[in-house]
Amino acid sequence: MVQPGEVRVRRALLSVSDKTGIVEFARGLASLGVELLSTGGTATALREGGLDVRAVEDFTGFPEIMGGRVKTLHPKIYAGLLALRDNDEHMAAAAEHEVEFVDLVCVNLYPFEQTAARRGATDHEVIENIDIGGPTMIRAAAKNFAFTAVVVNPASYDAVLQELKDAGARLSLGTRESLAAEAFSYTARYDSAISRWFVEKQDDFPPLLLNAYEKVTDLAYGENPHQRAAYYAQAGARMHVLSMVRQLGGKELSFNNVLDLNSARLLVQEFELPACAIIKHNNPCGVAVGGSVTEAYSAAFACDPMSAFGGVICVNRTVDATFAEALLKQFCEVIIAPSFTDEALAMLAAKPNMRILEDGERRGVNVAERDIKRVMGGLLIQDRDMGLEDRTEMQVVTERKPTEAEWGEMLFAWKVCKHVRSNAIVLSNDLASVGVGAGQMSRVDSVRLAIEKARAAGSSLLGAAMASDAFFPFSDGPQLAVDAGITTIIQPGGSKADPVVVQAANAAGISMVLTHRRHFKH
Repeated sequence: MVQPGEVRVRRALLSVSDKTGIVEFARGLASLGVELLSTGGTATALREGGLDVRAVEDFTGFPEIMGGRVKTLHPKIYAGLLALRDNDEHMAAAAEHEVEFVDLVCVNLYPFEQTAARRGATDHEVIENIDIGGPTMIRAAAKNFAFTAVVVNPASYDAVLQELKDAGARLSLGTRESLAAEAFSYTARYDSAISRWFVEKQDDFPPLLLNAYEKVTDLAYGENPHQRAAYYAQAGARMHVLSMVRQLGGKELSFNNVLDLNSARLLVQEFELPACAIIKHNNPCGVAVGGSVTEAYSAAFACDPMSAFGGVICVNRTVDATFAEALLKQFCEVIIAPSFTDEALAMLAAKPNMRILEDGERRGVNVAERDIKRVMGGLLIQDRDMGLEDRTEMQVVTERKPTEAEWGEMLFAWKVCKHVRSNAIVLSNDLASVGVGAGQMSRVDSVRLAIEKARAAGSSLLGAAMASDAFFPFSDGPQLAVDAGITTIIQPGGSKADPVVVQAANAAGISMVLTHRRHFKH
């Protein structure tokens, strides 16, 4: 009897949807004397590649039927895959029923994820891309990895072939176990995608939530240098924080870099004009729009130069030499932009530690994507806070009405405020943040902090706007702002103290707008 670890690959079954590299892989197997079994389109591709192929129907004695829906689902295949070759009963049954062993299975599956994600795909098309025989063969071979090898990834072909050539057509038990682990992850991802497609048609918050994530990259370290870290993207997601992002220079990304990049990209996409956001510790410490991205950067940086040191900078226009020259005067961890001129890249090369990222992603965030936060042993899942209220939905509640310029200033501050950690206060002037109060336990402290930040940076608050992500429970916060020179306030309202707050605004002669929707960001 054969012992685990001693299996020589004599027969392989190949049936793939993605035919990348399959002819070359099969040719390598054939050169080692391996018999090739195959089905349908894979068999045709191998024969066209000049290879001898034994059809699965000849192996099983049963034809492919129902348009190929039934072709590998046969006892002779699964007995050949699942037989324990060190088990007397299994070997006797194999001999009695003339079972031929299958030593290697190379299978990848119908493109369910790609079909389900395709705009306009019908339910029938999606369902027809649910593979049945493929996952069953993969699981059978993976379960019996002691005697059978399973290959699901074209990227593995070369390494598998090399080991077979080096070891006399044998694969080590360790390699087979590693391939089995990859195979079970592959089918788990496939099944989770199918499950997700069905449940999302019926329930936004299903009783059982299944998602698969695939590693995009290892990270330099976690939140702290002693913590290991990696970044994973949800399998099948239309886009993610590093999709279509190309690193052009600098060190590898860290955990905190990716967190800040996520905040930066979500914030900058709020603006059509040239815009810049500087993120530090997952909060904007400076945001501005301008006639050019260099102007926007200068105004954003001026909001809080001390906090901007070592921040993540995101812009929505090309970085040119003028902008690069401004960047070289500061220390930043990451700069991300849609593109960089050759001259700018040459200049930024003087900062070898600066991570330079080119953002080629042109797709918008999926509005149906859920926002997920990890807690001990579970997840908190909610609708993503997308979009902002239209001006027509807002209510001017003071005697003094805002001018058009003041409306523009308030709406800018409101956009930024949505992306600041609660309790959030944003002060803005000339379409640039001039003071940000974030993450304070009381709202009045956030107001006080924002004012102190503005004064420390030498920014003028005369005629500035203030945005608050939630209502003011008392009039003390607005009064601090008024005393500092604020003339317009935008906030959700909804407090029992609203009449008192509005009365204080009227007494100060400022304008106040209620949005009737809050934007907490914990």
